[in-house]
Amino acid sequence: MKRISLVKTAHDLIRDILSPGDIAIDATVGNGHDTVFLAEQVGPSGRVYGFDIQQAAIDSTREKFRQNGLQDCLTLIHASHADMNEEIPAHLHGNIGAIMFNLGYLPGGDKSLITQTDSTLAALTAAALILALNGIITLLAYPGHPGGDRETDQVKNWCERLDTEQFDVNTIYGTEHKDTAPRLFVIRKMR
Repeated sequence: MKRISLVKTAHDLIRDILSPGDIAIDATVGNGHDTVFLAEQVGPSGRVYGFDIQQAAIDSTREKFRQNGLQDCLTLIHASHADMNEEIPAHLHGNIGAIMFNLGYLPGGDKSLITQTDSTLAALTAAALILALNGIITLLAYPGHPGGDRETDQVKNWCERLDTEQFDVNTIYGTEHKDTAPRLFVIRKMR
């Protein structure tokens, strides 16, 4: 089976939905690659909100935006993605076109600091509430590291409990369809 880039797949799906002026969220800023991608889709008149609990991730992303001249459409929030519902202005709830998650640890950072299952599930619940009609959530999960197996299983369970009349869920594997393979959960809000 040919290996596909799950990040590229997520970007392609989101590119089809977002337009300049839209609002998007990077729930796990990390090194800022997805954050910049989102800003390129919604800028210059849109807004990207980015969450991370690590100050190094916030600082790195802020610098990346400064270098790209995109900082005018960026709001970085040094907090857990679980706080999304409280941190995103209430008047934007129901107007978020895309929300990206890339779970695990900060590449090049401390691998003992990983996304936590409980906060990820709380963030997904908040994301589903504030997402716009026809909006998309992409979540890249990595079961191959300590804590990743449980988190991936719980995300899968969360997705399976969604109202199928309101949400459409697909799972895309980068290689083989097996338990240890990274996967992309794609959640679309239909009504």
